[in-house]
Amino acid sequence: MPSGKNRIILYFYLKHKLFFIKPKEENNSLAQEELSRSRFSVVLEKIGIAALTTFFVFETVIYMNVGKVKIFFSVYELQELFFAFVFLLTLFGTHSLISVLMKHRFFKEINRFPKIFIEMLIVISSTLVIYMVTNYLPLLLIFGEEALLPVRVRTAFISGTLISLFFYYFVERERHKNQLQAEMLRSARLQKENYQAQLEGLKNQVQPHFLFNSLNVLRSLINKDPEKATEFTQRLSDLYRSFLTYGTEPLISLKKELEVTKAYIFLLETRFGKALQLSLGIPEDSLSYFLPPGALQTLIENAIKHNGSTSKNPLRVRIYTEEGKLVVQNRLSPRLEKTSSTKTGLKNLKTRYRFLSQEEVEWVKTEEEFIVRLPLLKVGKYENSNS
Repeated sequence: MPSGKNRIILYFYLKHKLFFIKPKEENNSLAQEELSRSRFSVVLEKIGIAALTTFFVFETVIYMNVGKVKIFFSVYELQELFFAFVFLLTLFGTHSLISVLMKHRFFKEINRFPKIFIEMLIVISSTLVIYMVTNYLPLLLIFGEEALLPVRVRTAFISGTLISLFFYYFVERERHKNQLQAEMLRSARLQKENYQAQLEGLKNQVQPHFLFNSLNVLRSLINKDPEKATEFTQRLSDLYRSFLTYGTEPLISLKKELEVTKAYIFLLETRFGKALQLSLGIPEDSLSYFLPPGALQTLIENAIKHNGSTSKNPLRVRIYTEEGKLVVQNRLSPRLEKTSSTKTGLKNLKTRYRFLSQEEVEWVKTEEEFIVRLPLLKVGKYENSNS
């Protein structure tokens, strides 16, 4: 069983490595809109900071040279302002790339002080290159070498480097730190939700009446059909072993989930006989995808809980894949006796998916059927450890 630390690492990994089978734009529109809005606000923030910084530095330089603040600028000064603005805007974008680069596994393996030196060297070098491309060379081409005094060039290089280091270490890294804290909060919430789902699964499936019913079925089979009683015992053992093995995992491969579900279905069919008809139509190429453990069993249990059945009028449950989703479809046959429903199982699944992907659990109830669609997830390297 993985430690708490390893689980947190896994949750961070899932956040960056989740992909979807045939993602539909209509299902992702809200998430994409929110992501685009967030990126747009960051771009606007960088543009605003670049503009204010350019104006402030330019006014400071003018005040130091002539002793007053200017309101109106000449064409030459406006051009200098523009290129300085482009320099800072390009610099801020480069800072974001450097911040991401320094999180690469290669740099994580380097000791702290050499890493700090390399990081500072990258920031300074990139600053000088950006200044040459966005400021020095354009001004040189426009005004010629005579207009660019050496002292002004050196001052610009030094001040640009100091501004770059300030914004990288006190602005960009602070933003990255806040993002990391948000990811940690998201991971903690996912871990809490996973434990809640595990407890909910144990409450629903390992509750006394399920065990007692299974034992009663087993007792009737011992004398009636010893061979089937042996298989029933083995399947019951497999089912409870799976609770312990996969109950703490955030995801399980569809292949493993189906193996557990088949044991569960065998117990149900032995108990209900012809009153329950379950059909599986899962293609081979879908087995390597992932979903939360126990999700399929929860939906089958939900169908049995809310529908009555007889051998002449059986409860039919279809399980198949469609457009990258696992579909559980059952005919509606409400029980004569009233059953309380809080839809806790469905709400729990929906919340767990919300932490793991941009797609959501869907369910629809018609006059004749109840249909639930679970997104199937593809999870990079995690697939090798749990397939």
